[in-house]
Amino acid sequence: MHTLSPKTPGWLDWYQNPSRPTFRLPAGAVDAHCHVFGPQAAFPFAAERKYTPCDGGKEQLFALRDQLGIARNVIVQATCHGADNSAMVDAVRAAGGRARGIATVRPDVAESELLALDAAGVRGVRFNFVRRLVDAPPTAALTTIARKIAPLGWHIVLYFESADLPELEGFFGSLPTPLVIDHMGRPDVAKGADGPEFSRFLRFVDRHDVWVKVTCPERLSITGPAALHGERHPYTDVVPFGRRVVEEFGDRVLWGTDWPHPNLTDHMPDDGLLVDHLPQVAVDEEQQRRLLVDNPMRLYWPGEDA
Repeated sequence: MHTLSPKTPGWLDWYQNPSRPTFRLPAGAVDAHCHVFGPQAAFPFAAERKYTPCDGGKEQLFALRDQLGIARNVIVQATCHGADNSAMVDAVRAAGGRARGIATVRPDVAESELLALDAAGVRGVRFNFVRRLVDAPPTAALTTIARKIAPLGWHIVLYFESADLPELEGFFGSLPTPLVIDHMGRPDVAKGADGPEFSRFLRFVDRHDVWVKVTCPERLSITGPAALHGERHPYTDVVPFGRRVVEEFGDRVLWGTDWPHPNLTDHMPDDGLLVDHLPQVAVDEEQQRRLLVDNPMRLYWPGEDA
């Protein structure tokens, strides 16, 4: 039985009053990476979770969507909910066609459950390879699940750190579905966008059917939220990485807020500033439309108009 418990000490609540962005998102823009947390009174967190978040339910997500000028969301199952996708599916259904979902499932998942998730709007599964968040790399589970979801046309979302790519890329490249990489593979920005580590990541993207999320500068930045060139432009040390991905793989890039920003203890980003970060990495209208509208629509709503 799950019981309510306080959030993990040091956890920061999501930014309560985000600023209005100065950058106007193109019509039909998609937030392709966000989450819902509970609320835990209705959707309890998993007993095996690595952290306990604050509540951040669908009502708050949809309010942020409307404030920022976002048209649609892709709601990614949060690790704190384990393989119980109820909160995510509830939010996707409540969006009335304006959301898709990414699930977490176990290797013994039944075909009937996968079909039910597909009917609800789920289009992929997510696997976490970040060492501090998992007990062991889930390669065996992913191999089994990839085989089960391939007939549905789903993709696999991968969360890992670039330093671990050398030992993982052979396995990733063998998977029978498209891949979507969270947060540019979490590069070490101190090593530079032209350095060997990030160049290796880009070569991996080039060789395989891989999409890349240009997301979470707040997680990657060393300089942090302090502005270097005016208060609307934080995280400038991450800009060269995002810009390189957008320039080299413009038809396979996605963007998202990562709201409610899981497991942050240093600072909580202002989602309005995250929107204003976008023109720094996608510098013209064509790049912006592909990143924010055309690409996510092609992946998540194929055949539909934005």
